[in-house]
Amino acid sequence: MEQEMCYNAREDESCLCAVEYVQRLALESGAVQSAKRDSGDNKVSNHHQLEWTLGETWFHNMRMLGYIWEYVYASFLRYWLKWAARQVTGSCELQRICTGFQPGATRTSKAEYSLQFSKNKITGYASLYTCVEDLRKETFSSDNMGHEDMLLKLWKLLMPAVKLESRVTKQWGDIGFQGDDPKTDFRGMGMLGLTNLVFFSEHYTEEARQVLSHANHPKLGYSYAIVGINLTEMAYSLLKSGDLKPHFYNTVTEHPELHHFHHLYCYLAYEFDKFWVASKPQSIMEFNHYREKFHSHVKVSLQQPGVALKLTGFSQH
Repeated sequence: MEQEMCYNAREDESCLCAVEYVQRLALESGAVQSAKRDSGDNKVSNHHQLEWTLGETWFHNMRMLGYIWEYVYASFLRYWLKWAARQVTGSCELQRICTGFQPGATRTSKAEYSLQFSKNKITGYASLYTCVEDLRKETFSSDNMGHEDMLLKLWKLLMPAVKLESRVTKQWGDIGFQGDDPKTDFRGMGMLGLTNLVFFSEHYTEEARQVLSHANHPKLGYSYAIVGINLTEMAYSLLKSGDLKPHFYNTVTEHPELHHFHHLYCYLAYEFDKFWVASKPQSIMEFNHYREKFHSHVKVSLQQPGVALKLTGFSQH
């Protein structure tokens, strides 16, 4: 009886094991089939994803090429194409638009597109003045290491073979400062004066050293740094009055930035030195007279339609 019960129990266990085995096989079989379906679906999905990725990459690259072309056209080609068209037709772009298209959306859209570039230049000029004014209002501070480093950089650029003995020294007079501490000379133009001096010395090093050598001439000499700060004031006043608009509109394709103003200063510094040496003044006491003559000469030049006050033929550093 016990054997029969054990047998029946073993049989029941066998049945249960068989059922579990069959169920497990069914589950595994289902899992395999599901995996196969998933694998097939994944292959299809991966194929579609690859196609989508390639398409997105192509679209992105084409969009980037479009941006590059738009920049090249707006910054370089458009100016010269407009210039060539004006030479051929004798009319400005707006005149060509008004005569070439009937009143309506097309003509208005093209006129709007044309005026947008002019608007950028006009607003850019105002923004430039704000930047220049902010720099002018920034006071030189001995506690500001950036200011101190810039001042020492000016010395190293102009006098590379001469070591500065100390921060406060009469040596500063060798590059045209009035006292032992140059910071007192920046009160009028602030950091704008120092920034212009450094910019000229850094980007046109040979020309700046040449001007300094003329400034140290025993007879025709003048205070290099002080005159440089004075010319910064001239550039600032021309900017503030709007007299520099023709120059920037002719030389900058989009909107003028601070470095464009620094380049203008470089032009003034170099050209004033030429003007001063050619004029052969009797003494430095005549500085104001020749400064005003040079100022008037610059203002007359700025009234010319194609004016461009730029240093040409020099390599920038």
